Amino acid sequence: MTSEAVTLSVRARGKPIKNLPEEFVIAPGGSAAQLYRALASKSRLPIHRLRITKGIDGSYIPDSQAVTIHRTGLREQSVIYVKDLGPQVAWRTVFVVEYLGPLLIHPLVYLLRPYIYKTNEPPSELQTLSLILITAHFLKRELETLFVHRFSLATMPAFNIFKNSFHYWVLAGANLAYWIYGPNSPTARPSNPAITYPAVALYVISQAGNLSTHITLRNLRSPGSTERGIPKGIGFDLVTCPNYLFETLSWVAIWIVTWSLSAGLFILVAVGQMAPWARKKEVKYRKEFPGKYKKKKYSMIPGLF
Repeated sequence: MTSEAVTLSVRARGKPIKNLPEEFVIAPGGSAAQLYRALASKSRLPIHRLRITKGIDGSYIPDSQAVTIHRTGLREQSVIYVKDLGPQVAWRTVFVVEYLGPLLIHPLVYLLRPYIYKTNEPPSELQTLSLILITAHFLKRELETLFVHRFSLATMPAFNIFKNSFHYWVLAGANLAYWIYGPNSPTARPSNPAITYPAVALYVISQAGNLSTHITLRNLRSPGSTERGIPKGIGFDLVTCPNYLFETLSWVAIWIVTWSLSAGLFILVAVGQMAPWARKKEVKYRKEFPGKYKKKKYSMIPGLF
């Protein structure tokens, strides 16, 4: 590798970026992170709004200290495209806002039953149990967001906070709560211990398994870094993403307790979202760790997909 600096041709992808230079000079041994910071400074945009790709094939250049300019394949007069991703919001903030919806909505609907449903009947044991299981689930998620998760990407487009929140505030929040705590809901009937107790046991085991996988994934990445590793531990020998498996089983347990169609709908939508993510993760592991990663037949649910 030569130490002589290379001149890159810089072009905007999509809408023009004010103050973006037409050329940029950098040493081959310089990092991609240096390139990002320099172009962010010159364009006067937050660094997380920028996405840089190679002009020759459109491949993404990561904002990484570990990746050198030479390693990216950029050479003298190589073209790079810089895209302004628009206003961004932190992933951690998005998660906190998403999960806050059900945490607020379920207790409110439960407490306001007399006014919402025009009834003086007290909530049933199953309705109280449903409240406990659902709020405990989302409280766990909030705590994991604040103290466990380490994110590979710092931000996402700000508009996504509204799109992502719909799933939780509406489907897991308002829709689920309205049908669970009503006087005509299946949860208003007496519970059947032969069904309820195994469902609660499944819920507890699944929540513990989900937490275990999140801790495993956290320990693969040091604070502030974006490196990846091959996860090992509970569930990872069965499927690519056991966190999604345990998440699904937790909601199956809630569905068994409530027998609510709205809970079933939430499960279908959630699985429909998580299944493609799990498959992409399997493909990514195979690509990033050839020869080291043990390929999985099932990415999310054994025997299905």
